Amino acid sequence: MMLLDAVVDRLALQKRWDGVMQDQADWQQLLTLIKDRRRTIEDFLRSARPRAERLTYVSVTSSAFAAVLTAGPALGGPRFTDRVAKSLELAGPEDVWRPLCFGALVVSVIAAISANLSKAKNAEARIVSAEACNAELEGLQALVEFREVSLQEALRMYQQYVAKIPFVADRRPLG
Repeated sequence: MMLLDAVVDRLALQKRWDGVMQDQADWQQLLTLIKDRRRTIEDFLRSARPRAERLTYVSVTSSAFAAVLTAGPALGGPRFTDRVAKSLELAGPEDVWRPLCFGALVVSVIAAISANLSKAKNAEARIVSAEACNAELEGLQALVEFREVSLQEALRMYQQYVAKIPFVADRRPLG
C-alpha cells in the first residue's frame, strides 16, 4: 500500500509541476505578445511622425510662399509690376504678374493638398492614439513581469488597449 501511496503522491506532484510550467509558459507567451505589439507600434510611430511633420511643413511653407508671390503685385499694384518689368527688361507688367500669380496658384494647390492629406489620414490623432497605447502596454508589461495582475485580467487589458489602434498592423512572427 505504501508503494501505491508513493506513486499517487508522485503523480500528484508531477501534475502540479506540469500546471506550474504551463502557467509559466502562458505568462511568457503574453509577455512576448506585448513586446511584439509594442515593437509594431514603435515601427508605426517611426514612420508616421516624420510623414506628418513633412506634410505640415510643406503646407505651411507653401502657404507662406504663395503669400510672398502675391504680396508685390497686391501691395505695390501697377507701380510694382512696371518697375520690375523695366528692371528685368521684360515686355510689360503682365510678364511680371502672370508668372507670380501662376507660381502662387501652384504653391497654393500644393499647400491645400498637403493640409488635406494630413487631415484625411487623421495623422495627428493616430499618432497620439498609438503613443497612448504604447504607454499603456508598457505599464501592462511591467505588471505582467512582476505578476501584479492575473493572467485573465492582463489578457483583457491587452485586448482593450490594442483595440484602440486598429490602424497599426499586427505583424506577429509565424510559427
